[in-house]
Amino acid sequence: MASEKILNEKKQIVSEIVDKIKNSESVILFQYQGLTVSELTELRNKLKEVNSEVRVYKNTMLKLACDELNINIDDFLEGPNAILFGTDLLEPVKIISNYAKDHNKLDIRVGILSGNVAEKDVIKEYASIPSREGLLTMLASGMIAYVRDLSIALNLYAEKMEGEEK
Repeated sequence: MASEKILNEKKQIVSEIVDKIKNSESVILFQYQGLTVSELTELRNKLKEVNSEVRVYKNTMLKLACDELNINIDDFLEGPNAILFGTDLLEPVKIISNYAKDHNKLDIRVGILSGNVAEKDVIKEYASIPSREGLLTMLASGMIAYVRDLSIALNLYAEKMEGEEK
């Protein structure tokens, strides 16, 4: 039978996972088997730039944490898995999706995006959304088009008025 010290350590790990899931906008479970240490370090460094981290926990600890949060990802808890915790919703998803395209050994299994379980297809859709800066640029260019059209119309109207005065 496990000692009380070991049980307390396991409870602490489960509590840590629960806190990380609650405080993360994006949580991605992925298989990393086949990646080299340098490739995994490169991924971790890219994710660190957007305030995200990759952790490896035992699947049993992750299952206990998800059960506590009423999240069902039991079908994906096989083999060696790593977990990405991101404070931002889109940027970590984009980084890991692009990394998975370049490294076929990395296999995204499932995600928890804004507290909801997201299948692989949903994660791919999120990854295809432009960045915040890109969306703001699209918005600004759309707004500028209306201002430009208005200025052309006003200029034509002013020229028409000048022509009538003469």
